[in-house]
Amino acid sequence: MHVQRSESLERIESQDIWDILIVGGGATGLGTGVDAASRGYSTVLLEAADFCQATSSRSTKLAHGGVRYLEQMNFSLVYDALHERGRMRRNAPHLVDDRSLIVPTYSRWETFYYGIGLVLYDLLSGPFSFGRSYPMVRNSAFQHVPGLNPVGVRAGVRYHDGQFDDSRYAMTLALTMHELGGCPANHMQVISLVKENGKVRGVVAADKLTGKEYTIRARSVVNATGIFTDILRQMDSPAVKPILQPSQGIHLMLDKSFCPGETGILIPKTDDGRVVFILPWHDKLIVGTTDTEVSGPEMEPKATSEEVDFLLEHVGRYLARKPQRKDVRSVFNGIRPLIKEGGADGTSALSRDHHLTVSDSELVTIAGGKWTTYRKMSEDVVDVCAKTAHLPEVKCRTSNMPLHGWTRDFEKDDPFRVYGSDVQYLYDMMDEDETLVEFLHPRLPYRKVEVIWAVRSEMAQTLYGVLALRTRALLLDAAATMEAAPEVARLMAAELGLTGDEAEKWVDTELAEFDKIASQYVVGSCCEL
Repeated sequence: MHVQRSESLERIESQDIWDILIVGGGATGLGTGVDAASRGYSTVLLEAADFCQATSSRSTKLAHGGVRYLEQMNFSLVYDALHERGRMRRNAPHLVDDRSLIVPTYSRWETFYYGIGLVLYDLLSGPFSFGRSYPMVRNSAFQHVPGLNPVGVRAGVRYHDGQFDDSRYAMTLALTMHELGGCPANHMQVISLVKENGKVRGVVAADKLTGKEYTIRARSVVNATGIFTDILRQMDSPAVKPILQPSQGIHLMLDKSFCPGETGILIPKTDDGRVVFILPWHDKLIVGTTDTEVSGPEMEPKATSEEVDFLLEHVGRYLARKPQRKDVRSVFNGIRPLIKEGGADGTSALSRDHHLTVSDSELVTIAGGKWTTYRKMSEDVVDVCAKTAHLPEVKCRTSNMPLHGWTRDFEKDDPFRVYGSDVQYLYDMMDEDETLVEFLHPRLPYRKVEVIWAVRSEMAQTLYGVLALRTRALLLDAAATMEAAPEVARLMAAELGLTGDEAEKWVDTELAEFDKIASQYVVGSCCEL
């Protein structure tokens, strides 16, 4: 299935009024688009940048219940998240894996404490369990995690969670929404709200690629802008008080040689009371995350030197071979849209529960939450939209609904498995043009065919959109990706139909913009030494 951005723009121009208009193309916005379209409501989604470009593409890549929330006695959040984790895997098995993790323990009390907690974790997952948790002796722990630092380790507790590729899942949601008759459009910036008799009844949006403005009317408008939630709320009502306290968290990417094998490590408590994960992912290791309060939202937040050192220090305590700055292949940073709570002490204590409100002008705002619960949040949003806009009552259909590309016919280690049932199209393209089989770079797992597919079938319009979101090259190895970028830009320009001076100008502009962003992913460039 080929999905072109131009199709969405044509539909936006031709449709007089939509049932539901969603502002924001992250996990919750896209999930809401899928839910609304699946119920038969005419639905349009506007994303100012690219789908999933901000927080939703910068997670720890876990579909999980949240082990730390057990300690906070937030059983309802853990229960909901564990059940939604199961639905994520059931509805998109080609995108969600089981990942086993070890909690190393240093005393009998720790083994007992974490063992009991993780058994409860299993019980709360009910029929959606990914595997049984159990304590293991010291030697077994090292067999599962050969890179673990042996000093002081007495035993370990093994448990299971889900792992996924966040932005690939988001692209799948966008394609599913389109398949269901919805209209997702990226690079569409909302510049004002349209009001009738004091009620929000649409938006004025500008195409950031052409500058063209569109007035789009809708019976219900949803604010699903994540870290930018308060900006749209204040566009609706300038005097409204902010509901978010943004917190940024960084992740480091290391070579897998630091911790070979397929089992991750959970560091249960850092010096500031957070958990840190060391996880195999795309044949690398993700290490994260930190928790630093920030003053406001940014599309490309910068990691600080202190955050990098904090992670390297804590990870170095648990790995036999301590990583240094020179070992970091990439550092990526995301801002969490945490909900303010009265009396909360520090950002780690703020709420991850979602916050759903309807303003006096009937702007529906959804904020907070986490990737794993995106579907349930989306269901709640559409229920509220339907009631507020007096739409025909239709029950939610997404609980057991396969997403675009659904298939169980894949090899777990197949690099093309994230495309699901679309994979045959990629193989056909490579059969027609053998140059598309070539890798983008010796250190990257991606081939030229994936660049063409991203432009032709996944609405990719920018170099960043291909190298950071539709592939994860920038997150895996920033330096290698910057070396590959010129050739990728030329491939994209040709696929976009650009020729001559127009193509050269586009390539030069995209490379300059991409290099400016990508340099922040290189340790030493991202933050002061």
